Amino acid sequence: MSDAPVSTPAPKPGILTIAPYVGGKSKIEGVSEPIKLSSNENPLGCSEQARKAYFDAVERLHIYPEGRASKLREAVADKFGLEPDRLIFGNGSDEIFALLNQCFLEPGDVMVTGQYGFLAYRISAKANQAEILYAPEPELRVDVDAILDLVDERTKIVYISNPSNPTGSWNSGEEIRRLHAGLPERVLLVIDEAYAEYVTEPDWETALPLAREATNLVVTRTFSKIHGLAGLRIGFGYAPRDVADAVDRIRLPFNNSIPAQEAGVAALSDDAHQQRSRELVREWRPRLTQAIRGMGFEVYPSAGNFVLVRFPDEARSARDADAFLHSRGLIVRPVGGYGLTDCLRITVGTPEQNAVLLDALQAFADQ
Repeated sequence: MSDAPVSTPAPKPGILTIAPYVGGKSKIEGVSEPIKLSSNENPLGCSEQARKAYFDAVERLHIYPEGRASKLREAVADKFGLEPDRLIFGNGSDEIFALLNQCFLEPGDVMVTGQYGFLAYRISAKANQAEILYAPEPELRVDVDAILDLVDERTKIVYISNPSNPTGSWNSGEEIRRLHAGLPERVLLVIDEAYAEYVTEPDWETALPLAREATNLVVTRTFSKIHGLAGLRIGFGYAPRDVADAVDRIRLPFNNSIPAQEAGVAALSDDAHQQRSRELVREWRPRLTQAIRGMGFEVYPSAGNFVLVRFPDEARSARDADAFLHSRGLIVRPVGGYGLTDCLRITVGTPEQNAVLLDALQAFADQ
């Protein structure tokens, strides 16, 4: 047997330097049914109409999905007043980010995002050997001027979340318009509005109307949050026709399954479920904020279906709080991957889940 070293295929430069995305935990050893508040899922689940549509689709599992998701495309276009041919559909919003990066980024290009921008933006940008520049967010919110200061001749894409994950912060409609106006037309601006349906702040505006007239703006939405369909992976983007056409040329041909398409159509029409989901967050987000602040911890303003809590001292650290909550059967989200090592992100749960959470946090604070 030869002792020569084994040679294996090598990935292209940069791939092995990418830290893989790690989703929120879903299990605690020794706990059969933990309370999971780590992934910003809808605690009410999905619409019963969507559930029925999903099960009805079982009879068609032997055939391929309709490649352009035409039924879902028309439903989204009708719901939001958009042109169907300008819509991009993906296996979650994450796939849309990856497709945009694949279309528009080459080695040496630059992608700009905020200091705490969603990790998915940077992962696929790095996979395309682009350089990523992070605009500082000293107040944990996107700073338009800081973003614009980083844009130069190498910049191809700018990403922001509005509202932002994991911070919960948001930018006003005026700020978004100023950001777009300050970018060269050759730079693509992508605005991720995954949490749009939960916003109550009067100065926030969706960027969909701005995108209608723009040649370099994509707005993305997801079915994972308000619609409770995270397990089916449905996202869509509203883009200039040239951008949508470019993405369609490299998109996998059947990237939304039949059950996903049918459940998505049904979910869009269930206004009552969406309203119940909004009302839960609108009631409990401020209640959680006030109660947790009363325990001596900092809670940042949030426009999403979660709160970001800062644990300010070593005696009561975020790591200690996370471990304590685990001991009580609760899973929340450490956000050290964003550099927020002293914070935990906590999803708004059902009233019963929120009560258990507050009791556990109070017990931790009283130690």
